[in-house]
Amino acid sequence: MIDRLRSLLVVLIVALVSGCASLPPGSSFLKTTSLALPHPEQTRLGHQFERAAREHYGNSGFRIIPVGADGFLTRMQMMHVAEKTLDLQYFIFHGDDTGRLLTGAVLRAADRGVRVRVLIDDGETEAGDEQITALKAHPLIEIRIFNPFAYRGHITLFRAVEFAFNSARLDYRMHNKLLVVDNVMALIGGRNIGDQYFQIDPDSQFADDDVFAAGPIAQQLSATFDEFWNNALSIPVQALSREGSSRTALSTHREELNEESRQSKADGIDYVNRVAAGEPFNGMISGRLPLVWAHAQVVSDSPDKKKVENGAMVGRLMHRSVANAAGAVQSELLMVTPYLIPGKEGMQLFKDLRQRNIRVRILSSSLESSTVELAQSGYMPYRLPLLEKGVELYEIRSLLGDTRGSGQTTAISRYGNYSLHAKLFVFDRQRLFIGSMNFDQRSMHLNTEIGLIIDSPELAQQVAARFEAMVQPVNSYKLTLRPNQSGRSPTLVWRTQEDGKDIVYDTEPARSDWQRFKVNILSLLPLDKEL
Repeated sequence: MIDRLRSLLVVLIVALVSGCASLPPGSSFLKTTSLALPHPEQTRLGHQFERAAREHYGNSGFRIIPVGADGFLTRMQMMHVAEKTLDLQYFIFHGDDTGRLLTGAVLRAADRGVRVRVLIDDGETEAGDEQITALKAHPLIEIRIFNPFAYRGHITLFRAVEFAFNSARLDYRMHNKLLVVDNVMALIGGRNIGDQYFQIDPDSQFADDDVFAAGPIAQQLSATFDEFWNNALSIPVQALSREGSSRTALSTHREELNEESRQSKADGIDYVNRVAAGEPFNGMISGRLPLVWAHAQVVSDSPDKKKVENGAMVGRLMHRSVANAAGAVQSELLMVTPYLIPGKEGMQLFKDLRQRNIRVRILSSSLESSTVELAQSGYMPYRLPLLEKGVELYEIRSLLGDTRGSGQTTAISRYGNYSLHAKLFVFDRQRLFIGSMNFDQRSMHLNTEIGLIIDSPELAQQVAARFEAMVQPVNSYKLTLRPNQSGRSPTLVWRTQEDGKDIVYDTEPARSDWQRFKVNILSLLPLDKEL
């Protein structure tokens, strides 16, 4: 207890001293600038995709990966074929089964001579996640932490105290998710690294999407990685650790990871053998699972987004590009977002669209499926005005009646822990956005984000078909308004289908009365800008 109090005192002192600082701890640590591989065409797959891009008029090849387990397998298999460079940028990199398997793949890539750069945000680090930073002793692996806390432990109280004294800096997070191999192929979308995000954890599944991208677009994505990697907010992990790099510790960690890779199974499936089988990656490379070749635009925030927002510097704000694409639709906008807190800007966008008779349909989280009750509370006040404008609202159920389009097996869905995590917009079923940006205030103003706008009717219609599958009554609640007889505001009802029967709920479906009570109390707080 005395040691903990002493540590808390240190944190308090650090927080007070650095409260007005513009840069995080470790900023004075000497670090080198590095860039993506300059000649990706000199690798085997680089040569293949350069030729394919020429045959497709300079476009890039894409394939959406909706199945969670396939998202894990593809990452493992992409790392396995890396020849020269491997870049990873993630908001969360957990130390659970899939996280450690991916860490092992990173280490094996470096062991065969691949230069590895890993950039991780520090906002939601948990005990055990530091297993990835244990690779810092490898001469070909460099790890940086974006906007780190001074306190490096995992006691929630200590982190909360530091945050309270330095919230202006620590509230700013890197929410990007990106994997780039040899500057020639990339995986981008909404998935973090962890069992939940690959939909193999019975206790929690986050439905999400990646898109595999190969060709010229990969070099544009690498450029965004380089920009973040070399930014002043990205701190080498050595600057934050009291312990020096140890080759002995790395060797021990390597042995542990190798042993786990031989034994690891999840959901009763041997994913190690599935990785070795090579699918779905081999199918995409060989053409057996064909890529869709199309023009695409990288949309991303500058790493110094806060300064761009307040006019202190020139840079990129990606939510403007996405809003412009949404505002340009002529007939229909489909949106999938787990957190829906549109604010004044978003509500104006929806108002403008509805005034032009554009059909707007949104799939978001239900209370019972939500894992972030604070975000759910911020969404609740918007439902009534959205419905009154003619926006069609659906909320995903935690127990699905039909798993088609869900990204996971029927067996795992039976646990009733399904949650939404995908961020997808479909514009007139001709174009789509896929990336890390939720339609909430945090993504618009407090987090950095990245994504792609792809001009492909084929991919747009694939996503639209999955949208239709997920909003069917056995999988979601459709929100509608019930007129109030006394002349007061209408009330919400939730329509769904259970056991073949149409059901209407007058009270919001929730896991418990306590959950419903908590979120109703939270909805009274003026926290929109933080959500």
